[in-house]
Amino acid sequence: MALTNRCNVPLIINDRLDIALAVGAAGVHLGQDDIPLAAARRITGKDFIIGVSARYPKDALTAEREGADYLGTGALFPTGTKADAGVIGLRGLAEVLSSVSIPVVGIGGISPANAQDVITAGASGIAVISAILSQDDIYGAAATLRAIVDTQKDKEPR
Repeated sequence: MALTNRCNVPLIINDRLDIALAVGAAGVHLGQDDIPLAAARRITGKDFIIGVSARYPKDALTAEREGADYLGTGALFPTGTKADAGVIGLRGLAEVLSSVSIPVVGIGGISPANAQDVITAGASGIAVISAILSQDDIYGAAATLRAIVDTQKDKEPR
């Protein structure tokens, strides 16, 4: 957290609201099997960032209605990180995007080869693990993905 604070980046803890609160993180990302969003929101208040995993429009709408700040949607492509993650593809992402007005982050199998497609489809950002951590040059891999996202965002109409 010292590093994220120094870089002015909010720390979001995956799955564990208790740890997020204990360390003073900016927020938590909840999966469908984690503490329910409504309960988490009652505990944290409105200024705490809560993201929710939502693969389908129905789940996305529920999360938005219950106060999610953003959604994580995927797996967009096959991924070795979560072998059991069903792939919804860019079509599934588009369905979720069209159902909500909160930011949606694409996740699952995203790489430099397809990151632009995710942003072009309308995602607010990307979430990756192996696209960075499995590379010899972690900094370079992160910088490449950041440049792809930023370049595509710059092309969006204002």
